[in-house]
Amino acid sequence: MTEPDTKLSLKLLVDKNANKVLFAEAGKDFVDFLFNLLSLPVGTVIRLITNATMVGCIGNLYQSIENLNQTYMQPNQDKDLLLKPHVPNHVANVPILLPDTNQAERKLYMRVKQCRCTTDCKDTICATCRNPMCYEVKFVGENNSTADSTSEGGYVKGLVTYMVTDDLSVSPMSMISGVAQLNKFNVRDFGALEERMAEFGINGGL
Repeated sequence: MTEPDTKLSLKLLVDKNANKVLFAEAGKDFVDFLFNLLSLPVGTVIRLITNATMVGCIGNLYQSIENLNQTYMQPNQDKDLLLKPHVPNHVANVPILLPDTNQAERKLYMRVKQCRCTTDCKDTICATCRNPMCYEVKFVGENNSTADSTSEGGYVKGLVTYMVTDDLSVSPMSMISGVAQLNKFNVRDFGALEERMAEFGINGGL
């Protein structure tokens, strides 16, 4: 993941007469960022929104969990599992501009391999032999062969420009799609069109 102050750039096509952005030309990094938003747990999204903009019951629920003393939680449950859930983008390896939400390496425990039982809570009683499961085993969180073969990373292919509209529709950029978008907004004065570069970071992304 990238640092929160990392910036992504977009090329905007603006209608100066209507003072409206018609569409944006975006590269792979921006489209990967958008697609990866779909994988974010709700808890992560809420945590990234400031208290000033946290709206309604969901914000109150998050605050309640945050204020709740850990002693009220089940022994095998940690508040951070809800407040700072892990972002599941192992294979995609997307730079999503967000603070690192990765937790410590997950630990699993077993008694003996013959029992074929594992747990993430140490000393849980094995369902087979009825003894505490206390031997730590390594948890492999991604398909390494898949990750290695996807050298480019992310969700979409590079070397392609994508069109992103204000309703977050994404499609490969082409002359036809550009003209269709101009027709959609009934643009007649092409002299009023202007290209502008824009940068944004985490606040713009949210």
